[in-house]
Amino acid sequence: MNMVNKNTSNYLLSDLTLLKGVGKKTSSLLKKKKINTIFDLLWRLPKSFIDRSQSSKIKDLKIGEIQTVTIVPNKYSFPRIRNLPNKVTCKDDTGDIDCIFFNGYEGYIKKILPLGKEITLSGKIGYFRNRYQITNPTYVSEDSSIIKTKHNKYSLTEGISEKIYNNIINQIIKNLPTLNEWHSNLILKRFNGINWNNAIIELHKPENVGKSKTDYYERLAFDEIFSTFLVNSEIRKKIKKIKKKNKIFNLDSQKQIINKLQFNLTNDQNKTLEEINTDLRSSTKMFRLLQGDVGSGKTIVALLAALNTVNSGFQVAVMAPTEILARQHYNLAKNLFTHKINIELLSSKSEPKIKKNIVTKLSENKIDIIFGTHAIFQKKILFKNLGLIIIDEQHKFGVNQRKMLSDKGGDNCDVLLMSATPIPRTLTMTIYGDMDISIIKEKPKARKEVITYTKPESKIDEIIRFIKKEIHNGNQVFWVCPLIEESKKVDHTSAVKKFEFLNKIFPNQTALLHGKTDIDEKDKILNRFLKNEFKILVSTTIIEVGIDFPNANVIIIENANKFGLSQLHQLRGRVGRGQKQSTCILMFKSNLSENAKKRLNILKSSTDGFIISEEDMKLRGFGDILGFKQSGIKNFRLADPVQNADLFLLAEKEMRRIENNNEDISKFKTLMKLYDQADIINDIA
Repeated sequence: MNMVNKNTSNYLLSDLTLLKGVGKKTSSLLKKKKINTIFDLLWRLPKSFIDRSQSSKIKDLKIGEIQTVTIVPNKYSFPRIRNLPNKVTCKDDTGDIDCIFFNGYEGYIKKILPLGKEITLSGKIGYFRNRYQITNPTYVSEDSSIIKTKHNKYSLTEGISEKIYNNIINQIIKNLPTLNEWHSNLILKRFNGINWNNAIIELHKPENVGKSKTDYYERLAFDEIFSTFLVNSEIRKKIKKIKKKNKIFNLDSQKQIINKLQFNLTNDQNKTLEEINTDLRSSTKMFRLLQGDVGSGKTIVALLAALNTVNSGFQVAVMAPTEILARQHYNLAKNLFTHKINIELLSSKSEPKIKKNIVTKLSENKIDIIFGTHAIFQKKILFKNLGLIIIDEQHKFGVNQRKMLSDKGGDNCDVLLMSATPIPRTLTMTIYGDMDISIIKEKPKARKEVITYTKPESKIDEIIRFIKKEIHNGNQVFWVCPLIEESKKVDHTSAVKKFEFLNKIFPNQTALLHGKTDIDEKDKILNRFLKNEFKILVSTTIIEVGIDFPNANVIIIENANKFGLSQLHQLRGRVGRGQKQSTCILMFKSNLSENAKKRLNILKSSTDGFIISEEDMKLRGFGDILGFKQSGIKNFRLADPVQNADLFLLAEKEMRRIENNNEDISKFKTLMKLYDQADIINDIA
């Protein structure tokens, strides 16, 4: 056993085998549940408790219930026939009870139930052949105080009994190190002065199971939130310390491009562009998120930033999650910029000769802006003078990937990440706390709001008539289904079945796209739809991110009540990109629940993605509000951005105070070490 000082935080981060009674087998079982340290075990909270504190007489025992009884063993019965149970006859002053043991060793049974001694035991009461019995009692002891108490019940890991679990947790609680307080008196006052140790003890008391609106619970939830803010702050500081070469440019080219546009930039676009230009011109590295609602015009802002970077003598790399989106950005840049700016697209479909030529030109500074997917950051691709990385739809990147990306670009390279996924403020603080944030909420004035209707599935004929009219007027339609194929378990319409249905009504005008479609085939289908070669695209949710189809002005979403609000809003954003009036039809089966009606009505009444995401989080919780697994979301153990929104705001306020006063944060090292185990803390004194 490793010797670890139990008075330090190192004890809490020790391997589970340091605990008495935890060998390799038990440790392995716990690690399968991602319980790797003693500290991890503290957050496996009891789901309920069993009250064993009240002792009953044998005559008053209730069959089928877990009860505690004090008895005296008076006779052993150890049959020699294999597979028959061992039995110990016991009594008190009111009657008899049998203790039954399957697979019990004689020596062990005699040790825990010695004849003539008063023993307290607890277990489930049975009744067999007119006699009370307890089979394999959970707790047996001569010391009644060990048993006559409340015992926590946990979601047990297979192979570990409730008794062992309780023993392990109780051992940790008993050996908790006394940690020095890291919070100010002002923060502690919010939690009535409770310290970390006492908060942990209270959290595990059986009578406190399920209580979250308490000082001890909120104190620990705050620690969890605040540790995240601290780590993000340190990453921000680390990046800000990097001194880079200022990008020197005037705004003449930017003004020329803006004047060429067929629309005026919104106030939010102008403000954001100013923030980015200030970052580019500064001597500190930009690490900024450009967050905007669907259709708010983030791309034009990013391309203008790229133009200013090129005019200052640097190269720009623009990365998109899909090839078709990268090509769309490339085509827009080609239309906007003069031939003096060298622009290329690096695609997996590019011929080897062309790829090789592009790689060479990049290394010789003969390409100003390169567009592509993640392939543009392969090791073999070298830039002569990379000054700006732009990543579109960056929700696939967590904190570590973002930091690596920032490092890869070198000291002189600024980083701009874009996301069209509006998320609630509490989550923004947590997920993107390591970055500066610019938000575009305004939509271009010329853009018409998408009209949203809800229709029951029974009105399908009415919807078909509407589609025929739209197609006759030269418009295109998205038809979204939740599943690819029919499912017997889930009553959702499949994309395949819907395609077959619509293809009969609209022959040679309908195409199908889903998650199993080959990548090359998917790009072909989307490009053909973009060129208006067919009128209806039946799809699963894979069409929700990024691409502009100006001629598509109708989207129909089946089983809309099965989607999250944020995902429905993202899907709705696929239409309304052109000048025409657009429509979104949310289809549902009959008998909607009140909650489902409420959710669909929120979507009908608002086109503001930030408002919708707040409502979505309140209704569904924060775990999956985005409709996909958000890799950047921290998996909190106690804190909840809905229930503890006030704690997130308090943590933000405290973090700003510490940063503004330039306070030494070394006193928080233990907190960060425990909750984040982050590499960044190694740099803190």
